[in-house]
Amino acid sequence: MGRYGRVRRPIRPLVAAGIALAVVIIGAVAVASWPGPEAEADAQGDGAKSGASRAAASPATGTEPEPEPGTTRSPEEPKTKPTPKPTTSADVPVSGPGTFTTAQSQGDPVGSGPPRRYSVQVENGVDVSAADAAGEIEKILAHPQGWAAHGRGSFQLVSSGADFVIRIATPATADKLCLAQGLNTRGELNCETVDGVVVNLRRWVLGSPQFDGEPSEYRHLIINHEVGHEIGLRQHLGCGGPGKLAPVMMQQIKGLDGCRSNAWPYDKDGTYVDGPGL
Repeated sequence: MGRYGRVRRPIRPLVAAGIALAVVIIGAVAVASWPGPEAEADAQGDGAKSGASRAAASPATGTEPEPEPGTTRSPEEPKTKPTPKPTTSADVPVSGPGTFTTAQSQGDPVGSGPPRRYSVQVENGVDVSAADAAGEIEKILAHPQGWAAHGRGSFQLVSSGADFVIRIATPATADKLCLAQGLNTRGELNCETVDGVVVNLRRWVLGSPQFDGEPSEYRHLIINHEVGHEIGLRQHLGCGGPGKLAPVMMQQIKGLDGCRSNAWPYDKDGTYVDGPGL
């Protein structure tokens, strides 16, 4: 067999044992490193999951982890605001306590003519801010198409010592205040009293179905109409003709008679919007 035969025989079992040991070690390493079904599924996700895994494994630093090379962060979804629900008559309280909060506001005089100081009050328990209402009314009376701009009066918002008061009241309270002057407002209308103006909350919030415009525009008509009475225009006016602007002293809530709804005493050219007396 040759002198090397006896040397080869003991080597074979050692080689076989070594190979077997290597197979066992490789198999153990493979089993230990195989991720298993759950980890495998997670690894098939997008790059954001990989970034989240890294962030969880690394200590918190207060900064966002950098994206993997070749990837970009998705922009954050914009937060959408819910669409406001339209206000309906069911949202306007029918009655209130009959007490009022006076806006603690002081404005500068606007316009020319007899000085008139006014304060604004809102009935307690309603969802209208006295300060906000006062600011809105102040802008209405200072408008270029309003009474102040054409010499019919100088108006100043005050919190005390007013010549007249503008009150925004629930329908039941408005009816009570107006009925004291012999006026039946039927839970729907505004009126002028001996000490000022009463604005029906329903009209302030909802406007009028006869008026072609937003409730905020109808408020202009309310104030201009009632303040018109306050400065001495006692008579209501009618429509001056089909297609013409309705006079601000017309009771537009009762119908337009062919006129176009209008919230201002004067048109854009400074002409008084007139009509036949009623």
